[in-house]
Amino acid sequence: MIQLRLFGRCRIYHDPVSPVLREPAQIGWDAWFRRIDLVTPRRFKGKELLLRTQGWWTAEPLEIAEVVEAHGRLVVGNKGELMVELEDRKAVEALSDALSERFGGQVLIAP
Repeated sequence: MIQLRLFGRCRIYHDPVSPVLREPAQIGWDAWFRRIDLVTPRRFKGKELLLRTQGWWTAEPLEIAEVVEAHGRLVVGNKGELMVELEDRKAVEALSDALSERFGGQVLIAP
């Protein structure tokens, strides 16, 4: 397995940026008649983290997900970084070509 970071071009500064999950999302609960003190931490999955780039990148996250998922798998790395997991070098080259063809220099993969 090969894991590469997924970067998108920032709408404001136009440099490549990648989202990083700093800490898990915390989901709490409210009941109708009482307060429940239960908080459930949950890490985003790869596609969920990619969708959080809506409005930040120059390319649309759903379109990026379609291209990436045709060649590999979106995952969140150990340090919270958005990654693409690919089978081999051939898949890396195919994804790189597909991203370049569809988005130009707006979406990139890198180690």
